[in-house]
Amino acid sequence: MSGTGPAGVYPGAGRPGLEAGAVPPRPEQALAELVAGNRRFVTGAPHHPNQDAGHRAVVADGQHPFAVIVGCSDSRLAAEIIFDRGLGDLFVVRTAGHTTGPEVLGSVEYAVSVLGTPLVVVLGHDSCGAVQAAREADATGTPPPGHLGAVVDAVVPSLRRAAAEGVDDDINAIVDIHIAQTVEALLDNSTVLAAEVAAGRCAVVGMSYRLAAGAVHQVAAVGPVPAA
Repeated sequence: MSGTGPAGVYPGAGRPGLEAGAVPPRPEQALAELVAGNRRFVTGAPHHPNQDAGHRAVVADGQHPFAVIVGCSDSRLAAEIIFDRGLGDLFVVRTAGHTTGPEVLGSVEYAVSVLGTPLVVVLGHDSCGAVQAAREADATGTPPPGHLGAVVDAVVPSLRRAAAEGVDDDINAIVDIHIAQTVEALLDNSTVLAAEVAAGRCAVVGMSYRLAAGAVHQVAAVGPVPAA
């Protein structure tokens, strides 16, 4: 991976119109860019920014993403498409069920502490297969084969939380709880990220994507951004 830290040059990879040397966006500005891009995607009027040959050359020497996306690996959840972004804009980390292990935490910490990325988004979606698999394994007491068990084990605490809140029969409500749980897990398990949030340099936001509609909605937020 390559890039400069927060004090380095920040070319126009993040927000449209940024020139070389411009200050990185604040967390709330970064969130607004994602929301605006998703709106363009939903309405069928994407701009496809930062996808041309000229911009490819600009970002070849370093990356300055304006958001980290900790997303589910679902093939329908391609962050650059649903947020209408391009090369160098998003630092994407994907696992089934957006579960967070040491490698995920390290990747997020790299983005926020080395690249100076001001926003971390946990991106889940309705009808999540990882959540469904965890529900089935939990209900039947039958562990899944291979390493899928690690994914299920990471989702089970969200199932317990959903049951305590009385929403254990609504898969999409459970998904939203799991997204919020992942936001908390990132902050609880990364002192680096927690320090950046406490200093006001970064925010962590949970978003849920609707597969058919293409829209995201905010379900959790910690840091200097509007509340969910």
